[in-house]
Amino acid sequence: MATVTARLDSRGARNASLLLAVVGSAAILLGLGTRQQSSDEDLEGRAPTAEELQPSVAAAFQRESYAPGATASLVFFGQGRGVKLRIFRAGPEHARTVGYSEMVGVPVTGTERIGLARKGRAVRIGVGDWPSGLYFARLEATDGRVGFAPFVVRPRRLGEHRVAIVLPTMTWQAYNLRDDDGDGKGDSWYARWNVHTVRLGRPFLNRGVPYNFRRYDLPFLHWLAWTGRQVDVLSDAELDSVRNANELRESYDLIVFPGHHEYVTTQEYDVVERYRNLGGNLAFLSANNFFWRVVKHGDLIEKTEQWRDLGRPEAALIGVQYRGNDRGEHRRAWTARVPSAARWLFAGTGLKDGSTFGEGGIEIDGTTADSPPEVQVLAQIPDIFGPGFTAQMTYYETAAGAKVFAAGAFRFVGSILDDPIVKTMMGNLWARLARP
Repeated sequence: MATVTARLDSRGARNASLLLAVVGSAAILLGLGTRQQSSDEDLEGRAPTAEELQPSVAAAFQRESYAPGATASLVFFGQGRGVKLRIFRAGPEHARTVGYSEMVGVPVTGTERIGLARKGRAVRIGVGDWPSGLYFARLEATDGRVGFAPFVVRPRRLGEHRVAIVLPTMTWQAYNLRDDDGDGKGDSWYARWNVHTVRLGRPFLNRGVPYNFRRYDLPFLHWLAWTGRQVDVLSDAELDSVRNANELRESYDLIVFPGHHEYVTTQEYDVVERYRNLGGNLAFLSANNFFWRVVKHGDLIEKTEQWRDLGRPEAALIGVQYRGNDRGEHRRAWTARVPSAARWLFAGTGLKDGSTFGEGGIEIDGTTADSPPEVQVLAQIPDIFGPGFTAQMTYYETAAGAKVFAAGAFRFVGSILDDPIVKTMMGNLWARLARP
């Protein structure tokens, strides 16, 4: 996430810090086209909440994903007596998930007694012939403590289904404020600005549940399962290791980024961009995507630079790019703009130009001079954070046949289960993009 405080280009930020302190608020009111702070600057020094820090059975899988038939390694990061373990799949369940520190799913194994868990103990778990998806281990100790450890089951090979869903596994860890070294501060750049690396393969706070999972990721997993849509579920690791974009294009007609996908490697950015250039369809259902470049060093990811500062503005790929946020203080309805070439998105909704629907905010994206010339604004939330800070939902097609949709703000897809209009729009979008 990021604030709506105006920010100059990073090359001049140091020299202009005093000036910004004086005129930053005025820049917002005037709607100047300045850059916005990144989520790092916005949340620097944030302390974990009481819910995040509640006692749990702390354990984590050592890889972001595993293939069916593989052996997964689950490592404990604390003590526990009489620990029991069971694996669940997230998404198909109809039980309600309450709070941010709970995961509910459909069991795919029986309950296994692990016994005494010690810090550093590793448990080997066989991954069954399960459908690709998001899974988690539920761990419970005799003293009542519970913990969750999520992992992705990837397909045996790319292209088992013609649509891929990519979960933001690296971004999940970037927002993880867990204090691994015991110095009283979270080991993430969101806790300390001088931290530039984050370790993968560690437990999340919230008893092991990724940050904002219930709001940002779970509704879409429910929608997929409840509507019977069969997809390949991937982690960031799969896009980082795919050989080339041709393999990706041959495997998928559509790749969906449903959650907050802020941090990507050069390889991931390259193959997704090339996949688009080869005619592959893309859907970005949240906001502030492909914002930071990270480099992997074994099980560490290092935050380096913003992609736009590297001459690769994310708007050129997505259609829009990050504009700002206000931590959810202002949320407003979308106003439909129904271009004749994109009436298909609004079919069956009853919406016309000027109609309002749903609610968006928290973080917003907008078009820029770097957006593809073909981009169309389908809906917007005008001046949600002040004059000039407008969220824009967009769509464009390329000469190679690629179709690219971007929601432009948070929680469009988060309301997919409760808002009939959003549900209809999502069905229309799927019908349009999930085919060549």
